[in-house]
Amino acid sequence: MKRLGVVGILILAFAGLADSAYIAQHEASGTPLLCNIQNFSNCNVVAASSYSHLFGVPLAYYGIMFYSIMFILAALEIVIFDQLLRRMLQAASIVGLVSSLYFVFVQMFFIGAFCIYCSLSGLITLLIFILATLIEPIRKQIATATPPLTPSHLPMPPRV
Repeated sequence: MKRLGVVGILILAFAGLADSAYIAQHEASGTPLLCNIQNFSNCNVVAASSYSHLFGVPLAYYGIMFYSIMFILAALEIVIFDQLLRRMLQAASIVGLVSSLYFVFVQMFFIGAFCIYCSLSGLITLLIFILATLIEPIRKQIATATPPLTPSHLPMPPRV
């Protein structure tokens, strides 16, 4: 089951990488994005907004970096099969999910427009987060981290 989840993350990270690369390519060339799907036809409004850059860098470049890291971690996890890599996947997926939620919030309340590519990226990040939490449940680790106290583990009072 863990392997299937990691393969799913690998595939989703590749899709997210392609999505971010498409936006970044259009950002670099200055050409408008192609999008005319009902309520998601405002891609260029979102891409041209002041919220589309962070520290002067287009958000699409951060997306490329995030999905590349997720892809590399998932590929390493398939080869090495290590709990630390699964924990790193989980931590990175939390960062990605929080970022995606913030950017959807910005689109909804500050820009007032939605971009299909940005929404797709948010959905991919959500799915990566779900798979990352399924491959290594956190409760299992917490439950086994502290052994239960039994009479043999209780300290004895000093003899007088």
